[in-house]
Amino acid sequence: MHFKILAATALASLVGLSAPAFADTQLNALFMSQAAYSEADVKAMTADFEKANPGVKVNVEFVPYEALHDKIVAAAGAGDRGYDVILYDVIWPAEFVKKGFLKDVTDKVPAADHDKIFDGAWTTVTYDSKVYGMPWILDTKYLYYNKDILAKAGISAPPKTWAELESQAEQIKAKGLVKYPIVWSWQQAEALICDFTTLTSAYGGSFLKDGKPAFQTGGAVEAVKYMRETLDKGVTNPSSREYLEEDVRKVFSNGEAAFALNWTYMYALANDPKQSKVAGQVGIEPAPGVDGISKASAVNGSMGLGIASNSAHPDEAWKYVTFLSSKDVQDKYAKLSLPIWKASYTEPAVTQGQEYLVKAADVSLGLMFLRPAVPYYTELSNILQKNIHAALLGEDTPQAALDAAAARAARLR
Repeated sequence: MHFKILAATALASLVGLSAPAFADTQLNALFMSQAAYSEADVKAMTADFEKANPGVKVNVEFVPYEALHDKIVAAAGAGDRGYDVILYDVIWPAEFVKKGFLKDVTDKVPAADHDKIFDGAWTTVTYDSKVYGMPWILDTKYLYYNKDILAKAGISAPPKTWAELESQAEQIKAKGLVKYPIVWSWQQAEALICDFTTLTSAYGGSFLKDGKPAFQTGGAVEAVKYMRETLDKGVTNPSSREYLEEDVRKVFSNGEAAFALNWTYMYALANDPKQSKVAGQVGIEPAPGVDGISKASAVNGSMGLGIASNSAHPDEAWKYVTFLSSKDVQDKYAKLSLPIWKASYTEPAVTQGQEYLVKAADVSLGLMFLRPAVPYYTELSNILQKNIHAALLGEDTPQAALDAAAARAARLR
């Protein structure tokens, strides 16, 4: 019996020697698979993080933007089977904080960083004066135009107002240069609300007033009227009502549109001769304004990285979040998404080759119009999507569509 005990002890010792002293910490992170940083960029950033943090491994998962919100919600109840780090949109913090999905990291953010990062980026991760992550994607929509088409139409400068855009589009169409000069992302999705928000900001409209719907009055109504008018005049591609941002990029890059509204990432891709027929002919400007109301317009399309409340490794997750959002990393990968850091905009790594983008950003980033920061935003957006889309299909007038949306939205809390 004494021999058996000794043998068992020796075997246990051998097993202990053969096992690793410490297992790697595994993080799970959720990202989107379109716009802003590419999957290749995120994987490269992650590899650099793992190299700088031995013993920490990150499993990265990508889903389309349209699936991101529901994926986060579903994972929130998954315990340790969920995510440690999540990418979330500027429109979701109110809901996610109310439901307890995100960790409060207010005390972890260095006070000095607040003034170094754009205010529009901070709104992405701030709710009720507390911080729930780090800004990561600083984005808005810009007006893209085809320089060659404008020149052939005898147009010397891109439009500064939405009325000028419509007029130039009519001129281009009359000359037969392209059948539908303007392309948008107006599918019944959040993309439609982003274009609507851009126009609403230009016309001086608003979503809510004293917590009640206000989009059935003023500038928001004018925004939908403008959208419908460009369809009726045949200057907007009617397929825009089925398009998302990638569709817009492909149509514009194929030379089938003179104007497009899209995010930062399109600038690099539309200028890439491997992916675009119009490389070298891509102009970019802030989205236009409205005479007497605005000089330009912009929607806040920023996104942040947060730590899921059910993360088993919050300290390592915070290291990963701060690494990805650091100035050095953002400057290195600034071709599809511009940095959140103010000082980056004088760095050659950021500005070289995209001087016109940075010039447009200098205007647009200070104008970004915020969609409502309310816990019921997803339901509100779905109501607006359905009713605005009906107006764009000609099933309802812009006023009637927004009145119907307001009546439904008034019941949300």
